Amino acid sequence: MDLASLAQLVRAPAALTVPGDTVAGGSAQPGLAASSVCLYWAGMALNDYADRELDARERPERPIPSGRIRPGQALAVAAGLTAAGVGLAGLSGGRRGLGVATGLAGVVWAYDMGLKDTVLGPVAMAAARGLDVMLGGPSTSPLAAASVAAHTLGVTTLSRGEVTGGSAVRSAVTLAATGVAAGLAAWHIAKGGDRLAKLAGFGLLAGYAALVGRPQLAAARSRDAKQTRSAVGRSIIGLLPLQAALTAGSGRIVPAVALAAAHPVAANLAKKVSPT
Repeated sequence: MDLASLAQLVRAPAALTVPGDTVAGGSAQPGLAASSVCLYWAGMALNDYADRELDARERPERPIPSGRIRPGQALAVAAGLTAAGVGLAGLSGGRRGLGVATGLAGVVWAYDMGLKDTVLGPVAMAAARGLDVMLGGPSTSPLAAASVAAHTLGVTTLSRGEVTGGSAVRSAVTLAATGVAAGLAAWHIAKGGDRLAKLAGFGLLAGYAALVGRPQLAAARSRDAKQTRSAVGRSIIGLLPLQAALTAGSGRIVPAVALAAAHPVAANLAKKVSPT
């Protein structure tokens, strides 16, 4: 198993969008951010393990169907990263962190191994990202968690057309979910910090709406599979300005700027290793 194949298996660049969940949830603990990344990577590896037969037909270039990584190796990576993620959460967040991370891990495994292709798939994925925000600590704003969850529900719904192309219903759900995510974030910002924090938060939220809304609208108009994949990838990376807006809305300008600055870095890395 070479490093490049492993990076592709776990969608390494997309992990840049993950620590922002716990930051938006109020945490500055590196251990909780690392826990989040481990659980995200575990989910990506498990996704490819579960989809190995489908990918052999639709995406033969992926690490497992191409023979670069064996199924058993992918499953071992997923299990190891899950254990590491839960363990780090327990060490950094105590009993509460352990409990949230265990629930998050359970949702991730349930999604990949059974729920993904059902009507509950997008809901499960949304719940996972919402729990990831809640991992940030007991002071986490429910509005912040719900905003990230709504965004994730939309992206997951849209991703179902990556191979076959988009549909009017999926596009409508995606755009509605993005609108809800923005609305919840605006509510969070309005209730939050001082005038500067509000100004920064709403500015970052406008950036989120533009960066995510435009590709989603383009996918809705064309319904082309390639356009849909592009919109999914840009929406995954587009979570960063949403997290930044939520963080700024809580009065934490410096970490918000750091999250916003990570967006172009993640976008450039995504050109080398697909986040989808």
